Amino acid sequence: MTRPNFRYSRWDGTQVGFDLDADSIFGEITDDLLYHGDLNAALRRLMQQGFEDDDGNRVEGMRELMERLRDARQERLENANLGGVYDEIADALRELVDQERSALDERLDEARQSGDERRQELAEATNTEKHMHLDMLPSDLAGQVQSLSSYAFESSEAQERFDELMEQLREQLAQQYFDQMAGAMSNPDPEAMQRTKDMMAALNELLEKHQRGDDTPEDFQQFMEEYGEFFPEDPQDVEELLRAMAERMANMQAMLNSMSPEQRAQLQGLAEQLLEDMDLAFLSSQLGQNLKEMFPQLDWDKQYDFDGDNPMGFAEAAQMMAELGDLDQLENLLQNATQPGALAEADLERAKELLGDDAARSLEQMSKLAKQLEEAGLIQNKEGRLELTPRGLRKIGNNALDDLFSKLAKDKLGRHDMSSFGTGHERSHDTKPYEWGDPFNLHIEKTVRNAVRRNGGGTPVRLTPDDFEVERTETVVRSSTVLMLDLSLSMPMRENFLPAKKVAMALHALISGQFPQDYLGLVGFSKVAHVLTPEQLPEVSWDYDYGTNMQHGFQLARQLLAKQSGTKQIIMITDGEPTAHYEPGMSQPYFNYPPVQETIDATVREVIRCTKDDIRINTFMLDATSYLKHFIERISKMNGGRAFFTTPETLGDYVLVDFVEHKRALRTSGGRRVS
Repeated sequence: MTRPNFRYSRWDGTQVGFDLDADSIFGEITDDLLYHGDLNAALRRLMQQGFEDDDGNRVEGMRELMERLRDARQERLENANLGGVYDEIADALRELVDQERSALDERLDEARQSGDERRQELAEATNTEKHMHLDMLPSDLAGQVQSLSSYAFESSEAQERFDELMEQLREQLAQQYFDQMAGAMSNPDPEAMQRTKDMMAALNELLEKHQRGDDTPEDFQQFMEEYGEFFPEDPQDVEELLRAMAERMANMQAMLNSMSPEQRAQLQGLAEQLLEDMDLAFLSSQLGQNLKEMFPQLDWDKQYDFDGDNPMGFAEAAQMMAELGDLDQLENLLQNATQPGALAEADLERAKELLGDDAARSLEQMSKLAKQLEEAGLIQNKEGRLELTPRGLRKIGNNALDDLFSKLAKDKLGRHDMSSFGTGHERSHDTKPYEWGDPFNLHIEKTVRNAVRRNGGGTPVRLTPDDFEVERTETVVRSSTVLMLDLSLSMPMRENFLPAKKVAMALHALISGQFPQDYLGLVGFSKVAHVLTPEQLPEVSWDYDYGTNMQHGFQLARQLLAKQSGTKQIIMITDGEPTAHYEPGMSQPYFNYPPVQETIDATVREVIRCTKDDIRINTFMLDATSYLKHFIERISKMNGGRAFFTTPETLGDYVLVDFVEHKRALRTSGGRRVS
């Protein structure tokens, strides 16, 4: 047996690591959406907390990513300090000065051993003069660089090391501002330096025109045609170019801000000495000021508190500041992302370098959430705000229905063969010989089989009425239901709101999906009642008001059912007794807790009207008090409806099972009401 071969590699953003689809994402936000009624807020909370995909892979939320990011920043600050920025340069200068002193002493020894008095005198004079020059070097780096720049080295190796150090420092300094222009700026060739100054003058002119709004795309194109070799990153417009330069200069400024006054003075003096061309210094200063004015949102006063033990050299410090600046940008992006699509602006490759593979992978997946839902037709973007589509509305209901049904035993729903048959439009997938008066729902296969069995094989097959086999149909009874949903403040306070709303969505999905001939109306009630549409249901939230106006709810439900046919019922889900009602001529409801007799009487009168209209009221009580139980039992006895005392955990079982059992009982009775 051949063993399978597996190959492992570092994740680079192209491999399949997560199994996410729109249904999985929608399932994650269903409860949140039902509870708060805000699609945009539900997606934001999903982004914040993260989730697991179908394979159990963790997609980190923004809280976790922010914690990773802050840990990464803190690790850098705790492990390094900026003292090495000039210590490294000072050490290099000290070493080449020591090398020069050794060379001077060697030349003097050689002169003394030569026996040539004149040579010895000259060597001693030179040695004294040059040692004195080295002894008198200023203490600051800029002064040392200036002094050594005019010094005639005795050691060619020391001279070469000094020249290399100066070229390296010029390039490093220039690179922090202009990246790919560093080579030109550190090049001592007068023509190259002049071209750099010409470019900077043209860039400042373009920037100032851009700030005034006087520039055109042609201006940018002309600039790039003339000086494009300075910008191999190929910016597409002025904004792209200048933002990159502004961020680089802001990082350099942050490094200066983070230094001690002594360190800052050392580095600034060194920079002035190295970039000693006055025109270039002026143009650099002008560019920096223009960029500050153009990008004031960048934190030009930003500084970091380094407290580690590892001193960084200039190049390391510059790289560290770039990393910290990128971490700050990513943190700002995460903090201000109000929709998943905003995360698409993140540089995933850079995020992987800074935070690791898992963080980059999570960022990529989070950025695609809304797009996947849009492509699946579940949500749509209207003027920058995400909204549910009709398909999304149905999906939420089906998710709620699946969640509730998954808790029930299959036989609890009564989904078994029916024993009564009759006319209607629901097929039972059973057949019978055709009889006069039957609906002519001909079952072709069995009809042809009957004819072949009677006449034998061969063609044509000749049919007679005795061959006809028709499909049986179940008795169809239309039900009209109004769901009354308590939206008073006590529902979320007692953690009853989410189970109740999930039942409402599930019942809507059940009726629209399996009983499309039925009617479902929706009424929300608290201190006042109002009719709801199925489209409104996902975004319905509780009312920030006390009061349970059952009377008004019954009144609206009765008015909705008056326009419908079939058996009629009201399903009421509540956790409180009636505490509010309307009286004729009142513009505002009357509220009192505990309930007063006037409210009880007004509610009972509406129950009597429902009873006269042959409307049954079935009540599902959550956290029922003895007073609520007594009242519901009273109206149930008066109305002929039923009362259920349930909990948030079993509410869905009770409501859905009762509805389906009621439908089955109506079919069994041939449409007669079953109490």
